[in-house]
Amino acid sequence: MKKIIIITLLLLFPLSSLQSIAARKPLKKISSEPYLAAITLDADTGEVLFEENADTTAYPASVLKLMTLLLVLEAVESGEISLSDMVQITSESSRMGGSQVYLDPKEQFSVEDLLYALMVQSANDAAVALAIHIAGSKAAFVEKMNERAQQLGMKSSRFYSVHGLPPSSGQEVDITTARDLALLCLELVKKPKTFLFTAAKEREFRGGTFIMRTHNHLLETLAGCDGLKTGYFTAAGFSIAATAKRQGRRVITIILGSAKRKIRDIKARELVEQGFDELLPLPQNNMPETVAGEVQPEKSEAVKILETTTLAFESEESSNKQLENNNSDWWMFLYGFFCGVGVCLVVIFLRLHKKRGIYRYSR
Repeated sequence: MKKIIIITLLLLFPLSSLQSIAARKPLKKISSEPYLAAITLDADTGEVLFEENADTTAYPASVLKLMTLLLVLEAVESGEISLSDMVQITSESSRMGGSQVYLDPKEQFSVEDLLYALMVQSANDAAVALAIHIAGSKAAFVEKMNERAQQLGMKSSRFYSVHGLPPSSGQEVDITTARDLALLCLELVKKPKTFLFTAAKEREFRGGTFIMRTHNHLLETLAGCDGLKTGYFTAAGFSIAATAKRQGRRVITIILGSAKRKIRDIKARELVEQGFDELLPLPQNNMPETVAGEVQPEKSEAVKILETTTLAFESEESSNKQLENNNSDWWMFLYGFFCGVGVCLVVIFLRLHKKRGIYRYSR
C-alpha cells in the first residue's frame, strides 16, 4: 500500500511542480562568477578571516533552513517540544514542491525524523510541517524567524518563508547577506545537536522506503567538514554555509550566489583551507576537551586494544633493551676476568722459564 502511495505521489509531482513554477514571482538573476559574496570566520572568536561583498544582499535559498533548524533546536532545549514528539502532517505541508520527502496528511513523523529530512534531503514539506507544529502556522513561524534574526544582529535579513523557495506571485523573496548568515552559523555551531543533522550524508526515511542523500558534497571531500547547508534556485544561484573542525579549531565559510555548483564547492573548500592556514594552533595544555558542536566519542574496543598493544610493545622493547644492557655488562665482566687470568698465566710461565734457565747455566 505504501509503495502505491509513493508511486502515485511521484506521478502527480510533475504536475504540482509545473503549477508551482507557473505561480512563482519572476526574479532578477543575481548569481555571478565565482560568487556574489563570501565570508570566512573563526568560529571560536567570531573574527573575520576573509570577506568579499559580505554585506551585499542575496537570496539565501535553502540555506535559510538553518534558521528553521535553529528555532526547532531551541524549542527542544527549552522543553517546548522534544525530538521524539510526533508531528501530524497537514495538507498544507503535503502540497509543497521542490525538494521533498512526499509527506501525506495521513502520516505522522517524529521531530527528529523531520529534522533529518530538513537537513539531509532539504525537504520543503518537512520545513512546513515543523513550522506548523511549533508555531501553529507558517506565518507565525516566520515571525519567530525574523525576531530571532534581529536578536542575532542579522540586520540586513528579512524572511518571508520557512524553506527558502522562490516566492509565489504576490509574495516577497527572502533576503540576507553573507555576514548575516555567518552570525546565524556562529549560533548554530554552539549546539552539539546541530551536527547530528548537518553531518549526516545519508538517512533512511519512511521505514527505509525512501533514502535521503545530502546535497553537501564537502562532507565527503573536505577534511573535518560536518555541515552546514547548501541552497539553490535559478535566480539565487548556488550557495553554501560550510564549516569544518580540525585540532580543536573551527572555521565557518559562507558563499552566496555562485553561478556554478562545482565552482561554489571549490571556492568554499579554498576559503576553509585558507581560514585554517590563518589560525594559530591552540597550545596543547589549553586544548579544549570539547569544542562547539563536538561530542568526544568514547574509545572503541579496537582503539583500546590497539593502545594496549602499543603500550605492551613499548614495555617489551624497554625490557629487551634492559636485558641487552645486562647481558653486555655480564660479558664484559667475563672478558675482563679471562683476560686477567690469561695475563697471570703468562707471567707465571715466564717466571718459571727464567728460573729454569738460571739453574741450567749455574751448574
